[in-house]
Amino acid sequence: MTFSDVVPPMLATLGALPSGGDWAYEYKWDGVRAVVYVDGDDVRILSRNERDVIAAYPDVAGAIPRGGTLILDGEIVAPDAHGRPSFARLQRRMGVHDPSADLMKNTPLHYNVFDLLHEGKKSLVTAPYTERRARLEALEGLQLTPSFLADTPDDVVAESRRLGLEGVIAKRLAAPYAPGRRSPDWIKAPFIRTQEVVILGFKEGEGRRAGTIGALLVGLYRGGELSFAGGVGTGFTDAALHALQAQLKPLITAEPAAGDVPRRDAKGAIWVEPSVVGEVEYRSFTDDGRLRHSSWRGLRPDRRPEEAKVS
Repeated sequence: MTFSDVVPPMLATLGALPSGGDWAYEYKWDGVRAVVYVDGDDVRILSRNERDVIAAYPDVAGAIPRGGTLILDGEIVAPDAHGRPSFARLQRRMGVHDPSADLMKNTPLHYNVFDLLHEGKKSLVTAPYTERRARLEALEGLQLTPSFLADTPDDVVAESRRLGLEGVIAKRLAAPYAPGRRSPDWIKAPFIRTQEVVILGFKEGEGRRAGTIGALLVGLYRGGELSFAGGVGTGFTDAALHALQAQLKPLITAEPAAGDVPRRDAKGAIWVEPSVVGEVEYRSFTDDGRLRHSSWRGLRPDRRPEEAKVS
């Protein structure tokens, strides 16, 4: 293996969790996807959009055992005081290159590994889940995502809810790894609905938010075209608002990147180049494709704008 052998991560489809004994069930982590490449003493960490992010996560790289030749798939998470993954805490680290010792101490990260794609001289992407999981469990020094075999997902779902986790993923036991594909062999069932969005612009705040951002206007890619998806006005911390303002001001442009923004939503808007991706929590979509009851979760520097589409 060489570091030029990039394996795009396999993606799950959204749906009801299957039963029947042909599936393994894993916890769904509230973190960022990362594929780790180990070649002797060298380690490389690639995000889902294949950016090298080792400078942002040197503590994650430092915890990976050296000496072998491996490609690992997993999720980087930031545990809270109770050990639960916290996306809000992870935001403190995302996009911070060369983090300070204090930042790494105060916001430690874990790499939860759930798949093994390459070991030694052998690619494992065509091997079934059961073989990849057995080989993964034979490795030492890694923090593994638990894998549960059962006829139904009920107990795993109940425990995941009790632990305050994001959801559950079912993985077909006989299925190979499908690099770069969103496959029905992996089915995700999150407890909250989240959506990646492209920031199209913002409206200036009033009252307590005067001088910062009052709301974001966001879009999604539908059929290859960027389309308006509504506004997001809640879920922001003061620090997040100031950081967003600093990031968006240099991107201000005259016209919206989406051509279907209603006049009432466009009134008073300040438009930006569609290059910044964020994530929102929401209840549902309206019939005209707008997010209902959306709340800001944070920026997603690990995503490209064109990836912001309904999964």
